[in-house]
Amino acid sequence: MALIFNRKVRFAFDRAVNGLTGVGNALIPALSPERYGIRLTRDIPYRPTGRRSHRLDIYQPSGNGPAPIIFYVHGGGFSILSKDTHRIMALKLAQRGYMVVSTNYRVGTQYAYPAPLEDVVTSLGWVLDHAAEYGGDVDRLALMGDSAGANLVTALTYMATHHCPEPFARQLYHRAPHIRATIPVYGIHDVHDIERLWRGKHWPTWVKNELREVSQTYLGRRQGLNFDSAPLASPLRLIEQNTRPRSRQMPPFLTAAGTRDPVLDDSRRLTQALRSQGVECEFHIFPGEIHAFNVMLWRPAARSHWRRVYRFLHRHVRQARTSNDTLPPHESSVLNAK
Repeated sequence: MALIFNRKVRFAFDRAVNGLTGVGNALIPALSPERYGIRLTRDIPYRPTGRRSHRLDIYQPSGNGPAPIIFYVHGGGFSILSKDTHRIMALKLAQRGYMVVSTNYRVGTQYAYPAPLEDVVTSLGWVLDHAAEYGGDVDRLALMGDSAGANLVTALTYMATHHCPEPFARQLYHRAPHIRATIPVYGIHDVHDIERLWRGKHWPTWVKNELREVSQTYLGRRQGLNFDSAPLASPLRLIEQNTRPRSRQMPPFLTAAGTRDPVLDDSRRLTQALRSQGVECEFHIFPGEIHAFNVMLWRPAARSHWRRVYRFLHRHVRQARTSNDTLPPHESSVLNAK
């Protein structure tokens, strides 16, 4: 989630963070894919627009045979950050033998719903068409995202398993992707009633302003899309209402959040809604942890979180392998959870 109030400052902040991230990714040894035997192919266009928003990166792990795929969608409150700011996530997953596809999408107030969701649908479609060329196994596919990205991967999973009238949703549904697992971490899954997150609570004013910013960015400042006109912007509500026909079983979910995260309640609600419909959902609460706690790899909570993610992926994605698959050797590194 973004941490900057003024929109002009937010834009400048995003430019600065992405610029500094590029320098850090190039200079910090721990962020070098080659150090871990990972091949990184950067800035592949998934739409022929020439925009940075329409590019993705592929992290190919070492090892033989097709690798299971994780499609990763970054967070940033629908307004900032990129695949480059989330390299650490991709590296941790690729080290475990997964081919990671980390995608950009349009962010900012000028790109309200459905632009971000349309982009990740198109990006995922590119993966289904081309991942095998890079050594990926599209039959073993997981979706993962944090914060705003968690909202988007939850919506993707919903569209892949339910009949939805939106053209981009029908496009994904008819592709019938084999989604083996979905991991939305500290997601904001209902952007239409944002004030619910602080009713009866004592969050600081700046936190409330940031949450409003997330909602207004995704739903549009001028049009202020309501739930009836933009239901997939709040996939949690759709899952809770359970009114659209589902013809495929939703995959297992894993979600996590800290007790000092203002969007914790959305993970609780998502877990309850999924379990009420017979969908497996692991939910891990980390006492005292804040938003984006899993990036702080030196902390015990972050290491514990990643261990749980690895176990979940191994059970639901890795073990779905065919008899011809071979597992890549484990690569130890400073990034691995201890």
